[in-house]
Amino acid sequence: MASPASSSPSAGCHSEVVLVRHGETAWSLSGQHTGLTDIPLTAHGEEVARGLTSALASRDFKQVLCSPLRRARDTCELAGLGGRALIEPDLCEWDYGSYEGLTPAEIRVDAPDWLVFRDGCPGGESPQAIGARVDRVIERVRAVDGPVALFAHGHVLRVFGARWIGLPTAGGSHFTLDPSTLSVLAWYRGVPAIRCWNAPLDLNPERTS
Repeated sequence: MASPASSSPSAGCHSEVVLVRHGETAWSLSGQHTGLTDIPLTAHGEEVARGLTSALASRDFKQVLCSPLRRARDTCELAGLGGRALIEPDLCEWDYGSYEGLTPAEIRVDAPDWLVFRDGCPGGESPQAIGARVDRVIERVRAVDGPVALFAHGHVLRVFGARWIGLPTAGGSHFTLDPSTLSVLAWYRGVPAIRCWNAPLDLNPERTS
């Protein structure tokens, strides 16, 4: 898979991409893998999502893209950008296949060395497949001359951060990403760079996710 970082930035070198991981859900609290299961935010997740409004108001986004899954769409709406958002299916979370709804501990009973970024999921999505759709979104946002906001999910956004700077899909394992966080991708002298990662907006930071 060719690296997006090696492609010509063209107009994209003026872009800034703000990644927003959706707010808390019941499964993010329990540690269950939440891929295509379309569950809502918790009340606390909704509260924190509303707090995104002031954090995002300072940027004049030229484009807002959102996963079609409810938890991302609701976060985008509560953050005040729902009216401008375009649904982007490539921002869906990883399809976990038979691992959907399981915790890491449950998965590792039978697969002790399993790592989603390297191994993918039985009956679900491979690292190559999610890397390909992330690359399509990167190409799309780099064509925008100005800031872009993406509302999506933990694993797909971790892959996005890795691919933005030219790492393979497996590089997503080096980035942790909590619910209700902002990350900012940009450029350093024409080179794709990470300006900020996993910045919390939780109004009650002692809660775990």
